[in-house]
Amino acid sequence: MPALNRDFLKAALSTAEGPTGEPLVRNLEWTAACETFASVKLHFPGITDADTLDAAARRTHGAIRAAAGEQGVVLSSLIVEIVDEAGTVLLSSNSGPKPSDDQNAKLNDAGEANQAKAPATTEHKPAAQQGASGIPGVKNIIAVGAGKGGVGKSTVSVNLAVALAKKGHAVGIMDGDIYGPSLPTMLGLNAHELILRERMIEPFLVHGVKAVTIGKMVDPEKPLIWRGPMAHGAFKQLSEQTSWGELDYLIIDLPPGTGDIPLTMAQSLQLSGAVIVCTPQKVAQDDAVRAARMFQQLGVDVLGVVENMSYFIGDDGKTYDIFGRGGAEQMAQRLGLPFLGAIPINTALRTNSDSGDASANFDPNTAGGEALPKALAKLADNLESQTALAGMKQGRTKPKLTIS
Repeated sequence: MPALNRDFLKAALSTAEGPTGEPLVRNLEWTAACETFASVKLHFPGITDADTLDAAARRTHGAIRAAAGEQGVVLSSLIVEIVDEAGTVLLSSNSGPKPSDDQNAKLNDAGEANQAKAPATTEHKPAAQQGASGIPGVKNIIAVGAGKGGVGKSTVSVNLAVALAKKGHAVGIMDGDIYGPSLPTMLGLNAHELILRERMIEPFLVHGVKAVTIGKMVDPEKPLIWRGPMAHGAFKQLSEQTSWGELDYLIIDLPPGTGDIPLTMAQSLQLSGAVIVCTPQKVAQDDAVRAARMFQQLGVDVLGVVENMSYFIGDDGKTYDIFGRGGAEQMAQRLGLPFLGAIPINTALRTNSDSGDASANFDPNTAGGEALPKALAKLADNLESQTALAGMKQGRTKPKLTIS
Protein backbone atom coordinates (compact mmCIF):
# COMPACT_ATOMS: atom_id res chain seq x y z
CA MET A 1 0.00 0.00 0.00
CA PRO A 2 1.44 3.44 -0.88
CA ALA A 3 2.65 5.49 2.07
CA LEU A 4 0.99 8.72 3.13
CA ASN A 5 3.98 11.05 2.78
CA ARG A 6 5.23 14.19 1.01
CA ASP A 7 5.76 12.44 -2.34
CA PHE A 8 2.24 11.04 -2.28
CA LEU A 9 0.72 14.49 -1.61
CA LYS A 10 2.81 16.16 -4.32
CA ALA A 11 1.77 13.51 -6.83
CA ALA A 12 -1.89 13.95 -5.91
CA LEU A 13 -1.71 17.71 -6.54
CA SER A 14 0.19 17.40 -9.81
CA THR A 15 -3.00 16.46 -11.67
CA ALA A 16 -5.29 19.11 -10.16
CA GLU A 17 -5.57 22.65 -11.52
CA GLY A 18 -5.07 25.81 -9.50
CA PRO A 19 -7.06 29.08 -9.90
CA THR A 20 -5.23 30.08 -13.09
CA GLY A 21 -5.05 26.63 -14.66
CA GLU A 22 -1.59 25.67 -13.41
CA PRO A 23 -1.07 22.41 -11.49
CA LEU A 24 -1.75 22.90 -7.78
CA VAL A 25 1.61 21.36 -6.97
CA ARG A 26 3.32 24.51 -8.32
CA ASN A 27 1.70 26.52 -5.53
CA LEU A 28 2.81 24.12 -2.82
CA GLU A 29 4.59 25.76 0.14
CA TRP A 30 5.07 22.61 2.19
CA THR A 31 3.39 19.37 3.12
CA ALA A 32 3.45 17.13 6.13
CA ALA A 33 2.02 13.67 6.69
CA CYS A 34 1.82 11.22 9.54
CA GLU A 35 -0.01 7.89 9.53
CA THR A 36 -3.58 8.83 8.59
CA PHE A 37 -3.25 12.62 8.96
CA ALA A 38 -1.92 15.15 6.45
CA SER A 39 -1.43 18.92 6.18
CA VAL A 40 -0.87 20.98 3.01
CA LYS A 41 0.03 24.66 2.67
CA LEU A 42 -0.45 26.53 -0.64
CA HIS A 43 0.36 30.02 -1.92
CA PHE A 44 -1.32 31.72 -4.90
CA PRO A 45 0.52 34.99 -5.64
CA GLY A 46 -1.73 37.94 -6.41
CA ILE A 47 -4.99 36.13 -5.62
CA THR A 48 -6.96 37.32 -2.57
CA ASP A 49 -10.56 36.74 -3.62
CA ALA A 50 -12.16 34.61 -0.90
CA ASP A 51 -14.36 32.59 -3.27
CA THR A 52 -11.42 31.79 -5.54
CA LEU A 53 -9.26 30.66 -2.64
CA ASP A 54 -12.11 28.62 -1.18
CA ALA A 55 -12.56 26.86 -4.53
CA ALA A 56 -8.82 26.11 -4.64
CA ALA A 57 -8.96 24.63 -1.15
CA ARG A 58 -11.91 22.45 -2.13
CA ARG A 59 -10.07 21.19 -5.23
CA THR A 60 -7.05 20.41 -3.06
CA HIS A 61 -9.19 18.36 -0.68
CA GLY A 62 -10.81 16.59 -3.60
CA ALA A 63 -7.56 15.79 -5.39
CA ILE A 64 -5.82 14.35 -2.33
CA ARG A 65 -8.80 12.34 -1.16
CA ALA A 66 -9.43 11.00 -4.67
CA ALA A 67 -5.80 9.87 -4.94
CA ALA A 68 -6.00 8.29 -1.51
CA GLY A 69 -9.14 6.41 -2.47
CA GLU A 70 -7.67 5.14 -5.74
CA GLN A 71 -4.50 3.81 -4.08
CA GLY A 72 -6.05 2.50 -0.89
CA VAL A 73 -4.36 5.05 1.37
CA VAL A 74 -6.11 5.67 4.68
CA LEU A 75 -6.68 9.42 5.14
CA SER A 76 -8.85 10.28 8.14
CA SER A 77 -7.98 13.98 8.46
CA LEU A 78 -6.71 16.57 5.97
CA ILE A 79 -5.82 20.20 6.73
CA VAL A 80 -5.44 22.68 3.84
CA GLU A 81 -4.09 26.17 4.45
CA ILE A 82 -3.65 28.99 1.93
CA VAL A 83 -1.09 31.64 2.90
CA ASP A 84 0.11 35.01 1.60
CA GLU A 85 3.67 36.17 0.93
CA ALA A 86 4.33 36.78 4.64
CA GLY A 87 3.09 33.33 5.59
CA THR A 88 -0.13 34.65 7.14
CA VAL A 89 -2.98 32.16 6.80
CA LEU A 90 -5.71 33.55 4.52
CA LEU A 91 -7.92 30.47 4.59
CA SER A 92 -7.89 27.23 6.52
CA SER A 93 -10.12 24.19 6.10
CA ASN A 94 -10.11 20.88 7.87
CA SER A 95 -11.97 17.73 6.88
CA GLY A 96 -12.18 15.00 9.46
CA PRO A 97 -11.08 15.19 13.10
CA LYS A 98 -7.99 17.26 13.85
CA PRO A 99 -4.77 15.44 14.81
CA SER A 100 -4.06 14.97 18.49
CA ASP A 101 -0.98 16.52 20.10
CA ASP A 102 0.90 13.23 19.78
CA GLN A 103 0.00 12.95 16.12
CA ASN A 104 0.96 16.57 15.48
CA ALA A 105 4.36 15.87 16.97
CA LYS A 106 4.85 13.23 14.29
CA LEU A 107 3.99 15.63 11.47
CA ASN A 108 7.67 16.33 10.89
CA ASP A 109 8.04 15.19 7.31
CA ALA A 110 8.52 18.85 6.33
CA GLY A 111 10.20 19.86 9.57
CA GLU A 112 7.11 21.89 10.50
CA ALA A 113 5.47 19.94 13.32
CA ASN A 114 4.09 22.99 15.13
CA GLN A 115 2.85 24.68 11.96
CA ALA A 116 0.80 21.60 11.18
CA LYS A 117 -1.68 22.66 13.83
CA ALA A 118 -4.18 24.50 11.68
CA PRO A 119 -6.41 27.30 12.96
CA ALA A 120 -9.89 26.13 13.81
CA THR A 121 -12.61 26.11 11.23
CA THR A 122 -16.33 26.34 11.64
CA GLU A 123 -16.55 22.59 11.04
CA HIS A 124 -14.76 21.57 14.23
CA LYS A 125 -14.75 23.88 17.24
CA PRO A 126 -11.63 23.69 19.41
CA ALA A 127 -11.84 22.51 23.00
CA ALA A 128 -11.10 25.99 24.43
CA GLN A 129 -14.66 27.30 24.05
CA GLN A 130 -16.24 23.88 24.54
CA GLY A 131 -15.14 23.85 28.18
CA ALA A 132 -15.97 27.49 28.84
CA SER A 133 -18.98 28.76 30.76
CA GLY A 134 -20.95 31.97 30.75
CA ILE A 135 -21.46 34.56 33.48
CA PRO A 136 -24.86 34.31 35.19
CA GLY A 137 -27.14 37.10 34.01
CA VAL A 138 -24.91 38.18 31.11
CA LYS A 139 -26.41 37.53 27.67
CA ASN A 140 -23.48 38.43 25.42
CA ILE A 141 -19.76 38.55 26.22
CA ILE A 142 -17.74 40.31 23.53
CA ALA A 143 -13.95 40.55 23.50
CA VAL A 144 -12.25 43.52 21.87
CA GLY A 145 -8.73 42.69 20.76
CA ALA A 146 -5.94 43.87 18.52
CA GLY A 147 -2.80 42.40 17.09
CA LYS A 148 -0.63 45.26 18.34
CA GLY A 149 -0.72 48.09 20.85
CA GLY A 150 -1.45 51.72 20.06
CA VAL A 151 -4.35 51.14 17.66
CA GLY A 152 -7.01 52.47 20.05
CA LYS A 153 -8.44 49.20 21.30
CA SER A 154 -9.44 50.69 24.66
CA THR A 155 -10.92 53.74 22.94
CA VAL A 156 -13.11 51.49 20.82
CA SER A 157 -14.07 49.32 23.83
CA VAL A 158 -15.14 52.28 25.96
CA ASN A 159 -17.06 54.10 23.25
CA LEU A 160 -18.69 50.90 22.03
CA ALA A 161 -19.91 50.15 25.55
CA VAL A 162 -21.30 53.67 25.99
CA ALA A 163 -22.89 53.57 22.53
CA LEU A 164 -24.71 50.32 23.35
CA ALA A 165 -25.85 51.77 26.68
CA LYS A 166 -27.25 54.83 24.91
CA LYS A 167 -29.33 52.46 22.77
CA GLY A 168 -31.02 51.22 25.94
CA HIS A 169 -28.96 48.11 26.65
CA ALA A 170 -27.61 47.08 30.04
CA VAL A 171 -23.85 47.11 29.44
CA GLY A 172 -20.73 46.26 31.40
CA ILE A 173 -17.09 46.75 30.50
CA MET A 174 -14.15 44.86 31.96
CA ASP A 175 -10.57 46.03 31.70
CA GLY A 176 -8.83 42.82 30.72
CA ASP A 177 -5.59 44.64 29.90
CA ILE A 178 -3.97 43.47 33.11
CA TYR A 179 -0.57 45.04 32.46
CA GLY A 180 -1.76 48.38 31.07
CA PRO A 181 -5.29 49.21 32.30
CA SER A 182 -6.78 52.27 30.58
CA LEU A 183 -10.30 52.44 32.02
CA PRO A 184 -9.43 54.48 35.13
CA THR A 185 -8.45 57.38 32.88
CA MET A 186 -10.88 56.91 30.00
CA LEU A 187 -13.93 56.50 32.25
CA GLY A 188 -12.87 59.03 34.88
CA LEU A 189 -12.60 56.54 37.75
CA ASN A 190 -9.81 58.23 39.68
CA ALA A 191 -12.18 59.71 42.31
CA HIS A 192 -14.11 56.45 42.77
CA GLU A 193 -13.35 53.97 45.54
CA LEU A 194 -13.45 50.21 45.07
CA ILE A 195 -16.24 48.49 47.04
CA LEU A 196 -16.33 44.80 48.01
CA ARG A 197 -19.51 43.11 49.26
CA GLU A 198 -19.32 39.52 50.46
CA ARG A 199 -16.02 39.06 48.59
CA MET A 200 -17.61 40.28 45.34
CA ILE A 201 -16.47 43.38 43.47
CA GLU A 202 -19.08 46.07 42.96
CA PRO A 203 -18.59 47.56 39.49
CA PHE A 204 -18.48 51.33 39.04
CA LEU A 205 -21.49 52.85 37.29
CA VAL A 206 -20.26 55.59 34.96
CA HIS A 207 -21.66 56.94 31.69
CA GLY A 208 -24.50 54.41 31.95
CA VAL A 209 -22.04 51.49 32.00
CA LYS A 210 -20.92 49.11 34.75
CA ALA A 211 -17.11 49.04 34.78
CA VAL A 212 -14.40 47.12 36.58
CA THR A 213 -10.63 47.39 36.17
CA ILE A 214 -7.47 46.05 37.80
CA GLY A 215 -6.31 49.68 37.74
CA LYS A 216 -8.44 50.41 40.82
CA MET A 217 -6.91 47.52 42.79
CA VAL A 218 -3.24 48.43 42.51
CA ASP A 219 -1.04 51.49 42.90
CA PRO A 220 -1.53 53.50 39.67
CA GLU A 221 2.23 54.14 39.41
CA LYS A 222 3.34 50.63 40.30
CA PRO A 223 4.30 48.35 37.39
CA LEU A 224 2.52 45.00 37.30
CA ILE A 225 5.48 42.67 36.91
CA TRP A 226 3.45 39.49 36.97
CA ARG A 227 4.06 36.07 35.53
CA GLY A 228 1.31 34.26 33.63
CA PRO A 229 -0.45 32.56 36.58
CA MET A 230 -0.82 35.87 38.46
CA ALA A 231 -2.27 37.60 35.40
CA HIS A 232 -4.61 34.63 34.84
CA GLY A 233 -5.81 34.85 38.42
CA ALA A 234 -6.44 38.60 38.16
CA PHE A 235 -8.42 38.15 34.95
CA LYS A 236 -10.58 35.39 36.41
CA GLN A 237 -11.20 37.42 39.56
CA LEU A 238 -12.40 40.42 37.54
CA SER A 239 -14.73 38.32 35.40
CA GLU A 240 -16.04 35.81 37.93
CA GLN A 241 -16.00 37.77 41.20
CA THR A 242 -17.78 40.90 40.00
CA SER A 243 -21.45 41.52 40.74
CA TRP A 244 -22.42 42.22 37.14
CA GLY A 245 -26.14 41.66 37.61
CA GLU A 246 -28.27 41.43 34.48
CA LEU A 247 -26.40 42.58 31.35
CA ASP A 248 -27.21 42.53 27.66
CA TYR A 249 -23.54 43.03 26.77
CA LEU A 250 -20.25 42.66 28.62
CA ILE A 251 -17.36 44.21 26.68
CA ILE A 252 -13.89 42.91 27.56
CA ASP A 253 -10.97 45.16 26.66
CA LEU A 254 -8.09 42.75 26.06
CA PRO A 255 -4.35 43.40 26.13
CA PRO A 256 -2.72 43.73 22.70
CA GLY A 257 -1.23 40.75 20.94
CA THR A 258 -1.92 37.04 20.99
CA GLY A 259 -0.64 36.12 24.44
CA ASP A 260 -1.96 33.93 27.22
CA ILE A 261 -4.68 36.28 28.53
CA PRO A 262 -6.91 35.65 25.46
CA LEU A 263 -6.33 31.92 25.96
CA THR A 264 -7.39 32.16 29.60
CA MET A 265 -10.47 34.09 28.53
CA ALA A 266 -11.43 31.57 25.85
CA GLN A 267 -11.06 28.68 28.29
CA SER A 268 -13.09 30.30 31.06
CA LEU A 269 -15.76 32.45 29.34
CA GLN A 270 -18.25 31.45 26.67
CA LEU A 271 -17.97 34.34 24.22
CA SER A 272 -20.56 35.62 21.77
CA GLY A 273 -17.66 36.78 19.62
CA ALA A 274 -14.70 39.09 19.22
CA VAL A 275 -14.09 42.46 17.62
CA ILE A 276 -10.75 43.22 15.97
CA VAL A 277 -9.45 46.81 16.11
CA CYS A 278 -7.03 47.93 13.43
CA THR A 279 -5.72 51.18 12.00
CA PRO A 280 -5.50 51.58 8.22
CA GLN A 281 -1.76 51.10 7.71
CA LYS A 282 -0.27 47.80 6.59
CA VAL A 283 1.86 47.20 9.69
CA ALA A 284 -1.27 47.20 11.84
CA GLN A 285 -3.14 44.97 9.40
CA ASP A 286 -0.47 42.28 9.59
CA ASP A 287 -0.89 41.95 13.34
CA ALA A 288 -4.68 42.26 13.14
CA VAL A 289 -4.77 39.21 10.86
CA ARG A 290 -2.88 37.25 13.50
CA ALA A 291 -5.38 38.37 16.15
CA ALA A 292 -8.30 37.27 13.97
CA ARG A 293 -6.70 33.87 13.37
CA MET A 294 -6.02 33.52 17.09
CA PHE A 295 -9.70 33.99 17.94
CA GLN A 296 -10.72 31.55 15.21
CA GLN A 297 -8.23 29.00 16.50
CA LEU A 298 -9.71 29.39 19.98
CA GLY A 299 -13.18 28.74 18.59
CA VAL A 300 -14.37 32.35 18.99
CA ASP A 301 -16.46 33.89 16.20
CA VAL A 302 -14.99 37.12 14.85
CA LEU A 303 -17.92 39.54 14.73
CA GLY A 304 -16.05 42.06 12.64
CA VAL A 305 -13.25 44.57 12.17
CA VAL A 306 -13.20 48.22 13.28
CA GLU A 307 -10.96 50.70 11.50
CA ASN A 308 -9.89 53.13 14.22
CA MET A 309 -8.17 56.44 13.45
CA SER A 310 -9.51 55.97 9.94
CA TYR A 311 -8.96 59.65 9.20
CA PHE A 312 -8.18 62.84 11.07
CA ILE A 313 -10.62 65.74 11.30
CA GLY A 314 -8.77 69.01 11.79
CA ASP A 315 -10.09 71.99 13.71
CA ASP A 316 -10.73 73.54 10.31
CA GLY A 317 -13.24 70.77 9.55
CA LYS A 318 -11.13 69.24 6.80
CA THR A 319 -10.32 65.53 6.78
CA TYR A 320 -6.83 64.12 6.37
CA ASP A 321 -6.04 60.47 5.59
CA ILE A 322 -2.84 60.46 7.60
CA PHE A 323 -2.79 56.67 7.98
CA GLY A 324 -4.36 55.78 4.62
CA ARG A 325 -8.11 55.38 4.96
CA GLY A 326 -9.73 52.05 4.08
CA GLY A 327 -6.87 49.64 4.74
CA ALA A 328 -8.60 47.78 7.57
CA GLU A 329 -11.82 47.52 5.56
CA GLN A 330 -9.91 45.93 2.68
CA MET A 331 -8.28 43.51 5.13
CA ALA A 332 -11.71 42.52 6.46
CA GLN A 333 -12.96 41.87 2.94
CA ARG A 334 -9.90 39.75 2.16
CA LEU A 335 -10.44 37.64 5.27
CA GLY A 336 -14.18 37.36 4.69
CA LEU A 337 -14.98 39.19 7.95
CA PRO A 338 -17.71 41.80 8.52
CA PHE A 339 -16.59 45.43 8.58
CA LEU A 340 -18.24 47.14 11.54
CA GLY A 341 -17.25 50.70 10.74
CA ALA A 342 -14.59 53.39 10.60
CA ILE A 343 -13.95 55.75 13.51
CA PRO A 344 -12.28 59.12 12.88
CA ILE A 345 -9.93 60.86 15.27
CA ASN A 346 -10.08 64.52 16.22
CA THR A 347 -8.96 66.78 19.02
CA ALA A 348 -12.25 66.37 20.88
CA LEU A 349 -11.90 62.58 21.04
CA ARG A 350 -8.43 62.89 22.53
CA THR A 351 -9.58 65.54 25.03
CA ASN A 352 -12.68 63.60 26.10
CA SER A 353 -10.69 60.38 26.51
CA ASP A 354 -7.98 62.01 28.62
CA SER A 355 -10.56 63.72 30.84
CA GLY A 356 -12.64 60.56 31.30
CA ASP A 357 -15.76 62.02 29.68
CA ALA A 358 -16.74 59.30 27.22
CA SER A 359 -20.32 60.56 27.01
CA ALA A 360 -19.09 63.78 25.41
CA ASN A 361 -18.17 61.81 22.27
CA PHE A 362 -21.87 61.39 21.48
CA ASP A 363 -22.83 65.07 21.47
CA PRO A 364 -21.83 66.98 18.30
CA ASN A 365 -21.25 70.08 20.44
CA THR A 366 -18.54 68.33 22.46
CA ALA A 367 -17.40 65.73 19.92
CA GLY A 368 -16.00 68.12 17.32
CA GLY A 369 -19.02 67.81 15.04
CA GLU A 370 -21.35 65.06 13.88
CA ALA A 371 -18.83 62.67 12.29
CA LEU A 372 -17.69 60.97 15.51
CA PRO A 373 -21.16 60.47 17.10
CA LYS A 374 -22.52 59.08 13.82
CA ALA A 375 -19.58 56.69 13.44
CA LEU A 376 -19.99 55.38 17.00
CA ALA A 377 -23.75 54.91 16.59
CA LYS A 378 -23.19 52.99 13.36
CA LEU A 379 -20.59 50.82 15.08
CA ALA A 380 -23.08 49.88 17.80
CA ASP A 381 -25.81 49.12 15.25
CA ASN A 382 -23.54 46.85 13.22
CA LEU A 383 -22.27 45.04 16.29
CA GLU A 384 -25.85 44.39 17.43
CA SER A 385 -26.63 42.80 14.07
CA GLN A 386 -23.49 40.65 13.97
CA THR A 387 -24.00 39.50 17.56
CA ALA A 388 -27.56 38.44 16.74
CA LEU A 389 -26.35 36.50 13.69
CA ALA A 390 -23.63 34.82 15.74
CA GLY A 391 -26.21 33.89 18.38
CA MET A 392 -28.37 32.14 15.80
CA LYS A 393 -25.34 30.40 14.33
CA GLN A 394 -24.25 29.18 17.76
CA GLY A 395 -27.78 28.10 18.63
CA ARG A 396 -28.07 30.52 21.55
CA THR A 397 -30.94 32.50 20.00
CA LYS A 398 -33.64 31.94 17.42
CA PRO A 399 -34.90 34.34 14.74
CA LYS A 400 -38.04 36.30 15.61
CA LEU A 401 -40.84 37.23 13.24
CA THR A 402 -42.59 40.49 14.06
CA ILE A 403 -45.87 41.29 12.32
CA SER A 404 -47.18 44.85 12.55
